[in-house]
Amino acid sequence: MRAGYQGTGPGAITPDGCAVELYSRLPVGGEPDIIAAAVPAGAHILELGCGAGRMTHPLLERGFTVTAVDESAEMTDRVLGARTVCGPIEELELGETFDVVLLASFLVHAGDAEVRRGLLRTCLRHLAPGGVVLIQREGADYHTAVPRERVDPSGFTVRIAEDEPIGDGVHRVRCEYAFPDATWTQTFLSRPLSREQFEAALAEVGLEVDTHLTDDGIWVRAVPVAAG
Repeated sequence: MRAGYQGTGPGAITPDGCAVELYSRLPVGGEPDIIAAAVPAGAHILELGCGAGRMTHPLLERGFTVTAVDESAEMTDRVLGARTVCGPIEELELGETFDVVLLASFLVHAGDAEVRRGLLRTCLRHLAPGGVVLIQREGADYHTAVPRERVDPSGFTVRIAEDEPIGDGVHRVRCEYAFPDATWTQTFLSRPLSREQFEAALAEVGLEVDTHLTDDGIWVRAVPVAAG
């Protein structure tokens, strides 16, 4: 388990505290439609942090080719129909490039700034000429109004139970997922980024914002910084 990360509940738990069975149950949501509207039809997508395939499978159904990467073999074993790669994202070196690199699940908010840099460098390193990086950010109110909870229409409750600043701009966050037959928790480290801080983090590795894909600024399309 990574320092500062923890998970509880039935089944396998990944190094960052994610429960494999939980992630295989989470509903899809609107993310695949956002992605599909932002990239060319049939694009080859490198999905970084695919988990159990919650977004992988809908993207395949929409006609995309997906290479799905996760550091947990228990997660990639749940992914069907896509090429899978198991290993740390920040160290990924596939020796090939893709039309689209997808960095979802708020991974850009990694508590360790050097890990964040590694994630973004991986995005740029695997981007084909003319390609784009799609990044999912935390919402503006993610670290406020805690505790809070939401009852999902599919019948489970997700709670942001604790959000504690622990220094150097990092927060320790604990989430709870309560299903009728099981409960899981995940504790992880998150570094909130203002819009200016986010754009500076992109610039540090040679990326810049192309456009915001959603009005709330959570989904962003980025491209390499133009030469000259």
